[in-house]
Amino acid sequence: MDERIIELINKLEKTRSLSVEEYEYIIENKSEQSAALLREKADRVRREIYGTDVYIRGLIEISNYCKNDCLYCGIRRGNKACERYRLTEEEILSCCEQGYALGFRTFVMQGGEDAYFSDERMCRIISEIKRRYPDCAVTLSLGEKSRESYQKLFDAGADRYLLRHETADKEHYEKLHPKELSFENRMRCLYDLKEIGFQVGCGFMVGSPYQTSRHLAKDLKFVEEFQPDMCGIGPFVPHSATPFSSFSQGSAELTCYLLSIVRLICPNILLPSTTALGTILPDGREKGILSGANVVMPNLSPEEVRSKYTLYNGKISTGAESAQQKNGLAGKMEKIGYSIVTARGDVIK
Repeated sequence: MDERIIELINKLEKTRSLSVEEYEYIIENKSEQSAALLREKADRVRREIYGTDVYIRGLIEISNYCKNDCLYCGIRRGNKACERYRLTEEEILSCCEQGYALGFRTFVMQGGEDAYFSDERMCRIISEIKRRYPDCAVTLSLGEKSRESYQKLFDAGADRYLLRHETADKEHYEKLHPKELSFENRMRCLYDLKEIGFQVGCGFMVGSPYQTSRHLAKDLKFVEEFQPDMCGIGPFVPHSATPFSSFSQGSAELTCYLLSIVRLICPNILLPSTTALGTILPDGREKGILSGANVVMPNLSPEEVRSKYTLYNGKISTGAESAQQKNGLAGKMEKIGYSIVTARGDVIK
């Protein structure tokens, strides 16, 4: 193995920091040996803090309406073939009821940027979930909002907010998004969320169109500087009804490599092994856990809408992705030496 790579990986483990150029070098010179070394170090660091616990989050996809037209997303405004739906407040609460009975102690409400789910409506739902299940955490992933809106959601009882930055390079961001969305506003949202007091998650796609090793290195540097509580990293998977339909999907191996690096940057981070990883590789989520991840997010959404929340083609919507098949997912984790736990799973500082 390249001695420079070993030197940089050891430096990262010790200092939790590299320059953009050094991150780029590790990415550019990735090998089976460097991946194994990173995986070994990331696993050790994760075990020191979280042991072999894997936290489960109950994902509730509340709406696939979206006002935005992001070029990579299957529920983009411009996709006329998308069969739209919204869950009612009663359906959302029913998902929580079923999830609680299954052992879930974190509910993640995710959706497109849908004006129907106003601050007032969301605050009412959040407050009711917290009233019924005071021992549970509520996570939101509902896109860009004003600071005032984020504050209202936080005051209503929301604990965490996931907002992928998608790319830490402004020029690259503009290649993935329509003109009405700005890199500056995405960053403003993330810093507002952090200042308000949310546990905040950022994240990025691996292998997105026009992405370079330099872009990924800048993503890692942003994670290092921002110090999120969570970070969602998944491979880009194209959707047939988007302008990026002909682009190749991202690499599962590179995604796992980057998961290991992020674990060394932020040892305490809550790191999901994503659905996208499980979509492009049958044992992708297990590989993600072995690379340093410690969160999985089975789907609690009603079965009849799961297939409609198609951010990309081939998304898992049945089987182990169904919350009712939680035992199957638990079995997969046990086979690789980990165990699913039902705790809220807050960041261990």
